[in-house]
Amino acid sequence: MQPKLLSLIVPVYYEEEVLPESYRRMDAVMRSIGIPYEIIYVNDGSRDGTMKILRELAKAHPEVKVYSFSRNFGHQLAVTCGMDHAKGDALIIIDVDLQDPPELIPEMVKLWQNGADIVYGKRLKRKGETLFKKLTASIYYRVLSSMSAYPIPLDTGDFRLIDRKVADVFLKMRESARFLRGMSAWMGFEAVPIEYVREERAAGHTKYTLKKMLSLAADGILNFSSTPIELPLYFGILLGIVGVLGMIAMIVCTAVFGSACPQWLWLAVGFSLLLAVLFCFVGIQGFYLGRMYDELKDRPLYIVAETLNAEE
Repeated sequence: MQPKLLSLIVPVYYEEEVLPESYRRMDAVMRSIGIPYEIIYVNDGSRDGTMKILRELAKAHPEVKVYSFSRNFGHQLAVTCGMDHAKGDALIIIDVDLQDPPELIPEMVKLWQNGADIVYGKRLKRKGETLFKKLTASIYYRVLSSMSAYPIPLDTGDFRLIDRKVADVFLKMRESARFLRGMSAWMGFEAVPIEYVREERAAGHTKYTLKKMLSLAADGILNFSSTPIELPLYFGILLGIVGVLGMIAMIVCTAVFGSACPQWLWLAVGFSLLLAVLFCFVGIQGFYLGRMYDELKDRPLYIVAETLNAEE
């Protein structure tokens, strides 16, 4: 099958430093494939010179389409906006910072033309990142994989190509707390990895703060695993065993050695531990209830304040 159109989706947030070079490389790669294409930029509430550059690109290049949010809604919703408006037979999602090399896109397209429904980038190495970020990312992916009911590939991001039929399923999934790589795994379509070394940013600095990374991590675990809400049962069993063993120890100390720890001490420590566990799991249930509340509001996932070269 010869595709009629490819859609490249690029979320941007305060990226005026890297945007011109990023467009140059991405446009060159898309031209080299020999298939008509569109580049969809989604401005996620940037207030620097990002929109000025995007307006210039859209004015000079009709294949460039721009959707600008009224405020910052987050990376996952920016990608969702691009998917909502993409017209291509295949959609390619890539960040603007050039850490994921655009030069891999032709190979992704070939794998897709050979039958893959999803082609995702798998990171062999992450350059230019702190030891803390590498360590926490490695731990997170493995914890998520072990807890999720659906196999989510390790060391992957949102850099991927998806077939139109996969994108159409995404369009039906409108939950507000979105974790796209988990949603992709949930669908069960044939997915093929493509390995690469993740480079340093071409310019500027990351806008993914620790708070945003923790939020994305929570979305991945809470949206695709019921394990956290089941943990109280396991902790209850564990506490029961500890309580029985403690009672046996107190009886043995009294009967054999003729002395025992003050009972009020055991009571105080046990009560404090029980309260800590109860509060912890009430909080976890609160997370789930909060997400249910957000879904019940049924608000728009994002608000587009300005469009350029967009066909509605």
